[in-house]
Amino acid sequence: MHQLIDDIFCEAFADLQLNAKHDSAIVNAGSPRLAFTTDSYVVDPIFFPGGDIGSLAVYGTVNDLAMSGARPLCLSAGFILEEGFPISDLRAIARSMRAAADISSVSIVTGDTKVVDRGKGHGVFINTSGIGVLKSDLVISPERIAPGDAIIVNGDIGRHGIAVMAQREGFTFETRIESDCAPLAGSVASLIETGVEIHCLRDLTRGGLATALVELAAASGRCIQIEEVSIPVHDAVKGACEILGYDPLYVACEGRFVAIVRSEDADVTLEVLRGISPQLTPQIIGYVTDEYTGVVTMTSGLGVDRFIDMLTGEQLPRIC
Repeated sequence: MHQLIDDIFCEAFADLQLNAKHDSAIVNAGSPRLAFTTDSYVVDPIFFPGGDIGSLAVYGTVNDLAMSGARPLCLSAGFILEEGFPISDLRAIARSMRAAADISSVSIVTGDTKVVDRGKGHGVFINTSGIGVLKSDLVISPERIAPGDAIIVNGDIGRHGIAVMAQREGFTFETRIESDCAPLAGSVASLIETGVEIHCLRDLTRGGLATALVELAAASGRCIQIEEVSIPVHDAVKGACEILGYDPLYVACEGRFVAIVRSEDADVTLEVLRGISPQLTPQIIGYVTDEYTGVVTMTSGLGVDRFIDMLTGEQLPRIC
């Protein structure tokens, strides 16, 4: 995917905003500044424990706006429907989107619907675009990542990918695993209002925590060093990954993000995140250094250091 984006789209659509490879683009159209993003959702199955393609589409776009520090305002929704798709399922998806939009304090203000021939649309695909407003002058970008910064994850990782995969394949585990699908704008807004100096944010979708960190290290030219024992993973997710041969570091999340903040603000960041979602386990998982250029290293539980690579291929296809 990254090679496709770099070789085809970045070359064809070369633009400073696009080349930044951030979760959303900042549009300078006067004051206040605006953030704009778009995403498409092809998850299979469309209903899964903890969510569905409708809530996923809303939260995913809201979260991309939040990663630039924006307060989401409104969304568009485009539907590609396969002929014969059940109206009852479409109604359930639409209601789920409305509920997710209400929770996220955004409105779905425009949209489009297309129907394709039976057998050519795999049920339903959804595209959502979003606009948000940046009320703070804070610049949140990989370019601001600096040595000494703390790397903080807002909760346990890997639940979304395992929940979708289990539903798809019909697996059952002793403990029910639900997707972590959730909006993140409120958490980011609280951090900004508290005065935390956020240098960069990234949500942990395709490729999970590892791929997100590798992207940020490459974009910033910094070395990100993390501790394996500090990364929160539920026992049920660990067990499922061991059985199925997956690495939790690369499993997609839909309600998790990493915040890269000044080390002086690390404790305040943890306090704010715990106050918003007491059931989660935000953790400092590492720090930024200048030991290497543009790489991620991880110290294992045995004290062995290794380089973390970007996910090659698609560990779990059609996960979002």
